[in-house]
Amino acid sequence: MTIRGRLSALLTDIRPLQVSPDYRRLWFGTTVAQLGQQMATVAIAIQVYDITRSSFSVGLVGLFSLVPLVFFGLYGGAIADAMDRRRLALVASTGLWLLSLVLVLQAVLGLHHVGLLYVVVAVQSACFAVNNPARSAIIPRLLPRELLPAANALSMASFNLGFTVGPLVGAYLIHVGDFALAYGVDAVTFTASLYALFRLPPIPPEGAVRRAGLASVLEGLRFLRTAPNLRTSFIADMCAMVLAHPRALFPAMALTVYAGTEATVGLLQSAPAIGALVAFLLSGWVSRIRLHGRAIVVAVVVYGLAVGAVGLSDVLWFGVAFLAVSGAADMVSAAYRSTMLQAAAPDAMRGRLQGVFTVVVAGGPRAGDFVLGSVASVTSERGALMIGGLACVVGVLITVLLQRRFLTYDARHPIP
Repeated sequence: MTIRGRLSALLTDIRPLQVSPDYRRLWFGTTVAQLGQQMATVAIAIQVYDITRSSFSVGLVGLFSLVPLVFFGLYGGAIADAMDRRRLALVASTGLWLLSLVLVLQAVLGLHHVGLLYVVVAVQSACFAVNNPARSAIIPRLLPRELLPAANALSMASFNLGFTVGPLVGAYLIHVGDFALAYGVDAVTFTASLYALFRLPPIPPEGAVRRAGLASVLEGLRFLRTAPNLRTSFIADMCAMVLAHPRALFPAMALTVYAGTEATVGLLQSAPAIGALVAFLLSGWVSRIRLHGRAIVVAVVVYGLAVGAVGLSDVLWFGVAFLAVSGAADMVSAAYRSTMLQAAAPDAMRGRLQGVFTVVVAGGPRAGDFVLGSVASVTSERGALMIGGLACVVGVLITVLLQRRFLTYDARHPIP
């Protein structure tokens, strides 16, 4: 193979953007919206810490969003298997946009009440939990199966681009302006996501359609009991996100450990996403790996070790570097976990399983915010990072010891 050919094989696979105009619009709209959403996320964290001066209170942001995320994630997945997924995503996304306007209004009026922020976060979480399963279940209908790993790498790049640029810009806007400016940009950029959904054709579920309700949710959970590979992929992610998710510690780390400012919070928020984007740029190899289970385990172990290493030093560049490594590892894990779900799950069940996936992927970090925030309140921020990183590694190794077939999962013959 020539040097050019080797380089092409290493760099990002963008074929999903080339073959599907619908996927291209959806990806672009999501990418733009993510920038604004991450500005709002860092603004909420800084505003809560500004009001309370407590990492525990910042961790409570995760707890307030967790409960509606679990309930509406499961029920939202059932709805996505019972109606047009495009329409459902449009309704939920409109709700998210309106809540962005509420954040703008409370900042303009100078309310700055932590209880109001908790309520907005909780309702946002409910809308997100309905929106995400519908969006995720749409993607396999827009692309052939062999392009799903590349598409999921692109989706993770979109997410992490928002995590990279959003917190930095959000923190800067707060520094030079105020909270209302950061929230306002979020409201404007979210319209790109609405436009992309509007342009999609109707996408009803395939096969037999069951009415959304408790029976439908339970049917999806029963299917998951018979799907050890999917179930293990969820548990592996929970080991990382529940036990070693450092986000709630960033405001205190920035202002006390690193003696920085709001801009330092933005840098810490962005560091994992920077690492993920570097991994994405070199992700041409992702589609060639077939043992997805083994790749997930390696990625989660690297993630836990990197998060734990952040707590070893009070030097900012050291922490940023290892947070970047954690982001790169999480990007690899997420790409394979998403592909495993999309390839192995039947379409008629995909919305409900994406709902469970949403609960795990989005709920895990929120639970992790509360867990590490609580650990830090009785130890220290650095101590919480080391404890969480070690717990992540031990947890995922125990998981695969109990489910060793996960290590032999072959993408050529996807078995749930």
